Amino acid sequence: MSRGGAPGPGAETVRRRRHLGRGHRGETLAAWALRLKGYRIVARQYRTKLGEIDIIARRGDLVAIVEVKARPTLAAAMDAVGPSAQRRIEGAADLWLSKQKDHARLSIRFDIVAVLPRRWPVHVTDAWRGRW
Repeated sequence: MSRGGAPGPGAETVRRRRHLGRGHRGETLAAWALRLKGYRIVARQYRTKLGEIDIIARRGDLVAIVEVKARPTLAAAMDAVGPSAQRRIEGAADLWLSKQKDHARLSIRFDIVAVLPRRWPVHVTDAWRGRW
């Protein structure tokens, strides 16, 4: 702590690192849950100029664009993916889809996996409808 009781300059870095580690663990748990449901993980942390997709999972011609949220409740996880986040994810999905050779036959779905304390991840399929 610096004088005056405010946290030192490294405190924010430590909090951010802890937050990112928790997010990565949540994404790993979500990916395993999806694999056990028969999905193949195509990409994790897929970054584009428009934003990032946490997980891209595929089962046959169905592609699930998955946002992972670690929250205390399912409602909090669902609320954390608001309209602006949905638009960002949809834009990133557009870019990913445009690079797929078989894009014409693929069905896209937007899902949320909620990673909750002391519970198996909750997979919410079709959490919102994209522009398609």
